Amino acid sequence: MSYTNLLKAVTNLGSPKVLLVGDFMLDSYIYGDALRISPEAPVQVLKVVQREYAGGGASSVAADVVTLGAKCSCIGIVGNDDNSKRLLEILNNLGAETDSLIKIDDRPTITKERVIGLAQHRHRQQLLRVDDECTEPLPQEHAHRLIDVYKKQLSTCDVVCLQDHNKGMLSPDFCQELIALARQAGKKVLIDPPLDSDYNKFSGASLITPNRKECSHAVGFEIETITDAEKASGILQEQLQLETVVITLDKEGAFLRTREFSQHLKTLPRNVYDVTGAGDMMLAMLAVALAAGCDELTSLQLANIAGGIEVEKFGGATVSVDEIVNEIISTHKGKTEKIHSIEELIRHLDYHRQQKETIVFTNGCFDVLHRGHIEYLKFCKDQGDIVVLGMNSDSSVRQLKGPDRPVNNQHDRAVVLAGLESVDYVTIFNEPDPLNIIQQVRPDILVKGSDWAEKGVIGREFVESYGGRVELARLVDGKSSTSTIEKLKGLNGKSNQEG
Repeated sequence: MSYTNLLKAVTNLGSPKVLLVGDFMLDSYIYGDALRISPEAPVQVLKVVQREYAGGGASSVAADVVTLGAKCSCIGIVGNDDNSKRLLEILNNLGAETDSLIKIDDRPTITKERVIGLAQHRHRQQLLRVDDECTEPLPQEHAHRLIDVYKKQLSTCDVVCLQDHNKGMLSPDFCQELIALARQAGKKVLIDPPLDSDYNKFSGASLITPNRKECSHAVGFEIETITDAEKASGILQEQLQLETVVITLDKEGAFLRTREFSQHLKTLPRNVYDVTGAGDMMLAMLAVALAAGCDELTSLQLANIAGGIEVEKFGGATVSVDEIVNEIISTHKGKTEKIHSIEELIRHLDYHRQQKETIVFTNGCFDVLHRGHIEYLKFCKDQGDIVVLGMNSDSSVRQLKGPDRPVNNQHDRAVVLAGLESVDYVTIFNEPDPLNIIQQVRPDILVKGSDWAEKGVIGREFVESYGGRVELARLVDGKSSTSTIEKLKGLNGKSNQEG
């Protein structure tokens, strides 16, 4: 799918409702400075500097769903304890619906407490995790209560997610009843399975998303190649009578099998900081995209992007639609895709303004690129978020510089400029005077060289009229296109004489 279609898909997700059934957990983080070794035992002594709480397990999926702009109704159990109060407060503050999370007395709220050591107050490393949980099968009386609330919620949701961490709630009979009720209601059921050798309790679901390790365990052989993933996906689809299988393959992306086709989707190389929550993010994005009407391939492409962003963050971090949009734009915006007509450019700038990004504009001929240009454009980038370069067309350069200019035509000049990291967009204009294009771009900051201080910067009054400002960049002495061209002419003449 083209990047423009991906952008259209992710920006039109709307607010579908996800009905999420699973193991809701509390993640607790204790951060401490590692100061010394204990005199009592050969262990580190940490001085606590910070405590944080976040949703884990299905709670993490709920956070991801809500951050993507969808609604999430949570069905599950929590203990009647202080940790349940913390967890419910987190979910309620996010905007998730928690009325169907049932408090019970004989089980604790599942809590994972992580002790994080800080080196030099900054660099984080997990030292220890302490789990407080009960994994015994859920008593039938509680399962019946959950089924009752599930039936009430089912008619108002767009998609169902079951997120299983093998904590005793999602028993085979319970899962099969949830799936059957959803199928009767015409709702898709997405499964995030645990590490288990038997997935029969998920039979009849719409989609399952095991990772490489989970899938290997379920099919009985190691998934080391894409061919292995293709074989495993076929086995799961046939055995469980599934519509779709998605096997996530860490740095190799994901493998998708539907009833119509199968495909390996690669992912971009990442600086992986923490894989915690990557599967939750994948499930959430798949659920929201499918609920919004996207097909399986588009949904997985978006989930691949979202999961990739998530692993570059610490802990079970969420990923927003804006982050996904920015990732799509930055990934696909090659040299020529930075070059736009003024009409196309304005549409792009409308999006950047919605994100509260600062628009910087400058203009010029940029005929023969030299060090002065590079320093100047770096200065522009330092002033804001998005640098728009208005470039004089060939005809306007001839009016300004004479019939022998430009040396390089406007297409070559535009591509070279678009290849610079400091330039976000290039647009070509025909007038010698840039006022018209400045009025159309409406930059927050207008940049010109310091040589315009006495001549008067064209567009200053217009930009300052709505609160924008003008910045003058110091020029590199002795560097200009004209002097470079003259020097080249001299070298060419000398070469001809010697020849």
